[in-house]
Amino acid sequence: MYPEVFSLGSISVQGYGLMIFIGVLLAYLFMLKNLKHHGLQSEDVSEMFLWCFASVVVGGKIFFWLEDPKLYVENPSLMLKSFGNGFVFYGSFLLTVPVLVWWFRKKGINPWVAFDYAGIAGATVHAFGKLGCLMAGCCHGKVCNESVGIVFDNPNSHASPLNTPLYPTQIWDALILFAAIGLMFLMKKRKFFDGQLFLMYGLVYAVGRFITEKYRGDEERGFVMNGLLSHSQAIAVGVFLVCLTVFVWRYVKTRKANAV
Repeated sequence: MYPEVFSLGSISVQGYGLMIFIGVLLAYLFMLKNLKHHGLQSEDVSEMFLWCFASVVVGGKIFFWLEDPKLYVENPSLMLKSFGNGFVFYGSFLLTVPVLVWWFRKKGINPWVAFDYAGIAGATVHAFGKLGCLMAGCCHGKVCNESVGIVFDNPNSHASPLNTPLYPTQIWDALILFAAIGLMFLMKKRKFFDGQLFLMYGLVYAVGRFITEKYRGDEERGFVMNGLLSHSQAIAVGVFLVCLTVFVWRYVKTRKANAV
């Protein structure tokens, strides 16, 4: 694909960074529009995005290091050397959620209501991030049949091996996320309880990621249960079960409240 999209003098614009920028911009505008109804201004939304950015980086790196803790305990200098690359989405996700709960409460907003907005915004950044992965070659698939694969030939690509058909796992993940975004928008005015949209995002992506993970080619991220599941598959199962439990709890609670 195209790790570098274009250059502006000495400045190189990378495809991954460009896609992330587009996703963040769209997410920011969406959150700004919806949180204004709750009395927040642009500086508040900017503050929220800074907290999210910090959570994404810290959570993603911690989970990346935990994929091979012995390596980083014995070689702590590698933590700094690898800080610019190697992030685990679920690490970012699991840290950002409690940080946002704290931030929304601090601003006097019902977290359940706000998380429905955050679900759409977060999935937007996530989806464009996957398109960035496609351009950079990271999160690539295993070697496969030429009829279903994509070939990375740029020497700066993170994909391996080059010039060989690989499963298009980045495209699959992006399609799953865009489908989740469409579903959330479809249910936005029909939701039964607050928080439903965010939980749907968690459920849809957990199922999709569990499936696409089987075709991922970056197997150095490690496995659990004697190789039965990858780290991300194990976390996806946990996220699915938690989201499903909360979904049922919120549904029953809302139904009882409406019956009174």
